Amino acid sequence: MNSKRSVVISPEFTSFVGRGPCDPAALPADALILGFGDIGEPAVMMLGEDELGEGAQDHLVVFAIGRAACLRLFDRLPKDDGRWYLPANLRGLGRALVAVDGDNPAATMLRTARSMELLCQLFAALEADRMVEVGGATTLSEQDIVRVAAAHQLVNECWHEKLTVSTVARRCGLSKAKLTHGFRQLYQCTVPEAVSARRLEQARQLLAQSDLPISSIGYRCGYLSNASFTRAFARRFGMAPTEMRRLETTPQGAAAIASNAR
Repeated sequence: MNSKRSVVISPEFTSFVGRGPCDPAALPADALILGFGDIGEPAVMMLGEDELGEGAQDHLVVFAIGRAACLRLFDRLPKDDGRWYLPANLRGLGRALVAVDGDNPAATMLRTARSMELLCQLFAALEADRMVEVGGATTLSEQDIVRVAAAHQLVNECWHEKLTVSTVARRCGLSKAKLTHGFRQLYQCTVPEAVSARRLEQARQLLAQSDLPISSIGYRCGYLSNASFTRAFARRFGMAPTEMRRLETTPQGAAAIASNAR
């Protein structure tokens, strides 16, 4: 039986990617172990060392990180029996990690970078209480949580379409009321707010990565007038698109943007 790829990122952190068991020889000392399932399921859970053999088969990504490193880097340890619903953006990072192909140095470097990003984003979500615990503070059934997570992923992938609460609910097999309630519980926002946030994040990327006119960026991201785009952008990021584009070109400006985004 083939083992998962072991990506030894540091003496304190190893990422295991793919099908098969994990190599116990690659485990850091006193490691806590996180299994991400098949990435399509909206849950990440703590695992025991006895689950790294056949028990790891259902996990396409497994992280093993020393407890001392967790405390030093993130100032916290997840609870030993923790299991959380995985937000759509973290599932996207997990899928990107699994998608890396090959065993050459470039592929290993990419797996390393994506593993570090997923780990940091996971702990940031835990710190900000954006992770809903399975069996915790939600009144949704397991099936409905899967559907709400699918709706959130639909927003992330189809943000450029005309998405209404009705169309999202219909495409994901939920009532409008249950979809709205589910977004409030799992993502602390409404469906329109999630669509708007995704469109504005795309606009921010286009501002930094292209020379397109600001009016064209707003139109591409679903805004019918430059004024409405500028207002929405300023509410989201604390500055107008013109100001962000100017600041993106300097290190000091990039730091200011990061501060405003938080």
